Amino acid sequence: MTNDREPDKADSSSREASAPQRVSAPQAMRSAAEQLTELLGRAPQSVSALRPTDHGWEALVEVVELERVPDTSSVMASYRVVLDPAGNLMGYEQVRRYTRAQVDKEGR
Repeated sequence: MTNDREPDKADSSSREASAPQRVSAPQAMRSAAEQLTELLGRAPQSVSALRPTDHGWEALVEVVELERVPDTSSVMASYRVVLDPAGNLMGYEQVRRYTRAQVDKEGR
C-alpha cells in the first residue's frame, strides 16, 4: 500500500531519467560551431552570443561568407543556431550580413 502523502519514488526517478540533460555553456558553444561548420562547409570565426532557452540553447555564430583583400572588406554573416538541451542542432538561420570592418551604430 502506498502512502498518499509521499510521491512514488519509481515514478519520480523515471521522470528524471526521461528529461534531457542540459549541456554546459562551453559545450553548447562548441556544439553550435561544429554543427554549423558541417552544414555550411565553412569554419566559424566566433560564437558572439549564447543564451539558454526553455527548449535548449540559442547561439549567434559569426562566419566568413566571402574572403577579400584586405581582410576588413571580407563579408561576414551572423547565424542564429538553435540547439536542444543535449546540444543537438535543431535549426539555424542567417540573420545578418556585413563587412568585417563594419561597426554597429549605438542603440541598434
